[in-house]
Amino acid sequence: MSARGGIDLGGTKIQAAVVDEGGSVIGESRRPTPREGGPPDVAAAMAAAMREAAKEAGVETQALAGVGVGSPGAVDDAAGTVSSARNLPGWDGSFALAKELGGALGTPVSLGNDVQVATDAEFHLGAGRPYGSLIGVFWGTGVGGGLILDGRPWLGRHAAGEIGHMVVKMDGAHCPCGRRGCMEAYAGRAAMEAKARHEHEKGEKTDLFKLMKHHDKDRLTSGIWARALDHGDKLAIHLIDRAVEALGAGIASAVNLLDPEAVVIGGGMGTRLGQPMADRIAGAMAPHVFFDEPPDVRVASLGDLGGAIGASLRVAGRDSSDGR
Repeated sequence: MSARGGIDLGGTKIQAAVVDEGGSVIGESRRPTPREGGPPDVAAAMAAAMREAAKEAGVETQALAGVGVGSPGAVDDAAGTVSSARNLPGWDGSFALAKELGGALGTPVSLGNDVQVATDAEFHLGAGRPYGSLIGVFWGTGVGGGLILDGRPWLGRHAAGEIGHMVVKMDGAHCPCGRRGCMEAYAGRAAMEAKARHEHEKGEKTDLFKLMKHHDKDRLTSGIWARALDHGDKLAIHLIDRAVEALGAGIASAVNLLDPEAVVIGGGMGTRLGQPMADRIAGAMAPHVFFDEPPDVRVASLGDLGGAIGASLRVAGRDSSDGR
């Protein structure tokens, strides 16, 4: 099989990669996700990123075996559409992304859920390789999940894996989804930033926002949280502790239901804070896990490129319908 492309579409960045037959990245590009416009503008930015990655790899996009996409929202690969991707500009309805992107790149396009394709990548090529079943937990702006059961992705009726919206506290904190008590309400980076701002406005001392401005960021990125922890910032430590407690309870509940061999912790926060934080999450899970033998908890090993690599696997035929 010739080289294939993968695009990880996120609310803040578009990561494109070209992958060879052995799964190695031979070209990559990253662009900011447009903040204005609508789906056609996002698709144009995705096409531009893919062309840049292909140029670095020394191939034309038309020569690629295909391009896989990992997207937020409701993904229907059979119809080639993405709907209700509300963290993207103007994407409340349904948009024929596969047709638009395929026409721009001159190659077939396959669509998948962003977190599931990243979980697939870790299963085939990363930290999940030793296991036949796992839960992928991607801790970033929100908290997303992906499932591998008996060596195959489990999609439910199309949208399984929303681990961030497992309730960890009845009538608890408001979640960005509009509900209360979700894991994401405590551990999602967006919710953590909102809580930090609220506490800071009430007079709580913190260097989080000074660090944000010093590093020319417009939000509390994973790197800012990591630096604040390194500085011993009390508010940052408190909110991370709160997030870990919620992650531990929510992931343990999923483990009690599915009994997987492993949990792989990825996403911007997960990969930035690394295995020591994965070990802390395992410790927070322990009081809630029903079984005597808990699953292994590993940090994702493919980093920022995991989503794009996982998307490319859809072209290789090792996605939702196949095993390894």
